[in-house]
Amino acid sequence: MAMDGPTGRSAKFDPSLVYSSFVPQRSPLVKGVVVEPLPNGVYRVELENGAKILAHVADRAGTHFTRLLAGDKVGVELASSDRSRGRIREIWR
Repeated sequence: MAMDGPTGRSAKFDPSLVYSSFVPQRSPLVKGVVVEPLPNGVYRVELENGAKILAHVADRAGTHFTRLLAGDKVGVELASSDRSRGRIREIWR
């Protein structure tokens, strides 16, 4: 009988650890339209529900980044601490 760990138990994957409270979960994307480009890579975005927020471009979406213009459709991840700010994760042109 083989003993894998110091406790004598075999190491198995526990899926409950992946979705624990210690692993940060991403908030869902909200669709919106860029209303106004502001200085320093910040944009005013109007969401589907009519709310206007300030958003900056996330690193992943910014790797092939040109400048967003008014009218561009974007997917925004809202900040958990302040719902008037967000991060642009996807750009649809």
